[in-house]
Formats: sequence, structure tokens, C-alpha cells
Amino acid sequence: MAAAQAYPVRVNASLDAPLSRWLWLVKWILVIPHYIVLAFLWLAFVVLTAAAMVAIVVTGRYPRAIFEFNVGVLRWTWRVQYYAIGAFGTDRYPPFTLAEDPSIPQYIIVGLFTGSGMWFAWQYGEQQHSWAGLGLIGILAVIAAVMLLVTGRYPRQMFDFVLGLNRWVLRVAGYAGLMTDQYPPFRLDMGGEDPGTLAAPPAAGLGGLRPA
Repeated sequence: MAAAQAYPVRVNASLDAPLSRWLWLVKWILVIPHYIVLAFLWLAFVVLTAAAMVAIVVTGRYPRAIFEFNVGVLRWTWRVQYYAIGAFGTDRYPPFTLAEDPSIPQYIIVGLFTGSGMWFAWQYGEQQHSWAGLGLIGILAVIAAVMLLVTGRYPRQMFDFVLGLNRWVLRVAGYAGLMTDQYPPFRLDMGGEDPGTLAAPPAAGLGGLRPA
């Protein structure tokens, strides 16, 4: 894999098949417990990111424990979003775990993708740190879910596009969380396999975000 294609934040996913035609209609209810937990986890994410910033200034290093926690929050968020409004790409209920399961231009772009709720709330300190609002990702995921309901199939090209948008969002999240100094590329990498991933892909249906 060419070095220019790799980025430290790597997001992989596989489209589960077959998917239920109707389950997506109630997934937003099923993930409410996750959103409650994630509200507290994102609050901790913001506080720990501020602590990591101080540590970086003083020691030149990002504390490993904080890094592992923050990556875990991103993994958890991605799995919930992949199950629900961020993709509807699997019917496997996301686990309650931080562990991996086998005002810059970027913020403006990601705000359009996500409906801006997560990014502007984060910037102004409100306790709202999920993919708030539909945005382009949510709209496309709902369209795909309706097509699944009608035809019994999730359009593959739409899945690849939605995953590429989510991948862009999570790369910016990793950068904004100070977990990498490498500026996210203005690049839409579509498809299940992240071009920066050299290891085997994660288990089917679950997205994996791995530190470099």
C-alpha cells in the first residue's frame, strides 16, 4: 500500500447479508441505551482530550491510557452508527465495550456530512457528542433502508459511499482528538476496506478503528 494512501485512523466494515427489511425502523429505539452511555463517554472524551493537550505540551507525548480510552469511544460510536442511522449496515446489535471487536475546512465538510450537531456542539462545549441531526450520511442511510424495505437488498454502491463519508468523519474525529498530527486527507475512500489497513479486516458487519 502506497504511503500516500495510508492514514493513521482506519475504518473498516462489511455489509451484512441478508439484512432485515424492517428492523431498521426500530433501531433508533434499540440504540437508546448506547446513546445514553455515549453521552457520558463523549463528555469524558472532551475532558481527557484537554488533559492530553496539556500532557503533549509538557512532555511531548500523548498519554497511552487516554489514547486507548478515546479510541475506544470512537470505536463504540462507530459501531452504534454503523448499526443505526450512520449506515444501517448490520443487524448485529453493537456490544457495550470500548474494545476493538475482531473551525477548519474539515469541520465544515464533516458538519455537512453529519448534520453539524456533533461538531458545533463539541466546539462550543455543549454535552451533545453524537451524530446529531441526519446530515448527508443520515439521509443516504435512510434512503438505503427504504430501498432495503422495498427490494430486500441494500444498494452496494450506496453502502460504499456512506461508509466513505463515515470514514472521513472518523478521521477528522481522530485528528480533532489529538490522536494524530497527520492532517486528514480531503479524500473519499469508499468501500469496506480502508486503504490504510494492512492487517486482516475485522469481523463481518463490525467497523474497526485502529490506532497506527
